[in-house]
Amino acid sequence: MSVAALLEARADDGRPGLRSAGDGRSWTWREVVAESASRAAWMAGRAGGERPVHVGVLLDNLPELVFLLGGAALSGAVVVALNPTRSAAELAGDAERADCDLVLTCPRYAEKAAELGLPVLDVEDDAYRALLAPFAGSPLPGTARIGDGTLLMLIFTSGTSGRPRAVRVTHRKVVVPGEMLAERMLSPESVVYCPMPLFHSGAVMAAFAPALAAGAELVLRARFSASAVLPDVRAHGCTYLHYVGKALSYVLATPPGEDDAANPLQFAFGNEAAPLEQKTFGERFGCFVVDGYGSTETAISLAPDPFGPSGALGKLPDGVAILDPATGEPCPPAVFDGAGRVLNGDAAIGELVKTGDLGLFDGYYKEDAPDRLRDGMFWSGDLAYADADGYIFFAGRNADRLRVDGENFGAAQVERVLAELPGVRQLAVYGVPDAASGDQVMLAIAADDFDPEAFAGYLRGRADLSPKWPPRYVRVMRELPATASNKILKRRLVKDGWHTDDPVWWRPGRDLAYRRMTAEDAAGIRADFERRGRLHLLEGSG
Repeated sequence: MSVAALLEARADDGRPGLRSAGDGRSWTWREVVAESASRAAWMAGRAGGERPVHVGVLLDNLPELVFLLGGAALSGAVVVALNPTRSAAELAGDAERADCDLVLTCPRYAEKAAELGLPVLDVEDDAYRALLAPFAGSPLPGTARIGDGTLLMLIFTSGTSGRPRAVRVTHRKVVVPGEMLAERMLSPESVVYCPMPLFHSGAVMAAFAPALAAGAELVLRARFSASAVLPDVRAHGCTYLHYVGKALSYVLATPPGEDDAANPLQFAFGNEAAPLEQKTFGERFGCFVVDGYGSTETAISLAPDPFGPSGALGKLPDGVAILDPATGEPCPPAVFDGAGRVLNGDAAIGELVKTGDLGLFDGYYKEDAPDRLRDGMFWSGDLAYADADGYIFFAGRNADRLRVDGENFGAAQVERVLAELPGVRQLAVYGVPDAASGDQVMLAIAADDFDPEAFAGYLRGRADLSPKWPPRYVRVMRELPATASNKILKRRLVKDGWHTDDPVWWRPGRDLAYRRMTAEDAAGIRADFERRGRLHLLEGSG
């Protein structure tokens, strides 16, 4: 049950294995395994001391990255996936905490790599090719010593709510989802499209791994491009697409064509797409969209039920519970009104917790996490509620919990209601301080313009919008800040608050009447905070 064993099974496979969407280069699986074996021999030669070599990779989705993953799998080395969207100083800290011995990069990130204080090799340079040349034709090493618990990668969490942690990715953590997805959605004739970055766990476990397990061809796009998705799918016959975060919304924002559904795509699999995006993408491109729940830790994995209610993540499985983070007690089922609003959010919304074994989570690298591991259980940091039948609904991250006028709710609940706002490419709901107590709702949208009267009319027309949910502030942006895996960086939006050069609209009173915020308005809000002795909260968010 190792990636090494999966590679060994492909050693004589002459069918298509890997393709670069950018330049059309391709390799059979036999050639992929041979390239991996040469990297394995090179990595084994660099090992020393009491641990295997830790190879940092600061790369786009280049074919070389697949060969390096294969080389690490065969040799027992460790690939450290470095996120190129982070600053050089942040990357230096990540590389140090992950014990990187060297860094492999490409010209795009050479400047950042040079600042990490480690030996650097450019995988597109002749010197790197010359370094690997002596190892060409290396035989497959014996894979029996590579167990399912052998460390294969260190992948950092997305960092949307704090400093990223290096998650230990063992062989079993890659093989289990790979084989499961391959069995359900792929065949050897399938073609897997991977536009999501391989420095993120989603692409490794839901694109690379199932392609390898099924013997399907893996098509890499160096960096995600919404406009390239449909042309790539058509050009390379892709039947399976992996996505993360807001990727589907970006594709849906491209100009529609009458023949969009004329493509070979059968499945789009990923996580964190809004229910409306899932439905619209499936209808427009003629495929099944399967949106699961998971994280880099993979302690908790949920599969959607096609016969369950709209927006549900699936049913609560054994060993997973929704607990009150303050008391540790189970939360009662949610009670809904006729419009589908949760009436008992204070009690029903809690944290998703793995109460039994820790699933595929093998811990963080050289780091304790008391906010995640407590009393032998894994606390996900994700808020959720369940209906009387056990179907789970996502309510946001712990940091997304808002308390407005005494009512607790999750940002994701509001985002679902606002998902159909016309003319909006992206949106995010988050809490900012209230001068009196608790929070106020703030909305950031990516749009070309904002019509305050139309927005207010939309809010009035939504019976499923709780009276406490209408945003107090609306920030209008060209694009929302996001990670490379298309997860919106809410912590950056929260930090900005309404202190930004972007247009901000607000409603001073209880009525749904929005006006453009002025410098005088901002000064008045600040004075109110100061008068109430809560200025420190405002300064902390601005």
